[in-house]
Amino acid sequence: MADKQPKRNKKNFRPTKSGAGMTKAGVKKYRAMNPGSKLKTAVTGKVKKGSKAAKDPNSRLRQARKRWKC
Repeated sequence: MADKQPKRNKKNFRPTKSGAGMTKAGVKKYRAMNPGSKLKTAVTGKVKKGSKAAKDPNSRLRQARKRWKC
């Protein structure tokens, strides 16, 4: 069974330049649509030294990993 996703808009998802990933409102909506989910928002702060990231500095993956400190 696939998880339901909230609509991709500025309220639920951050743009790539703002760090990508879901907003607090997006996570709240996701958890309402998927009872029992333990999804959390990103842990913000300084990135760990030596962390791996995608080669393209503007990719959604790299921006999200930067927010998650990985």
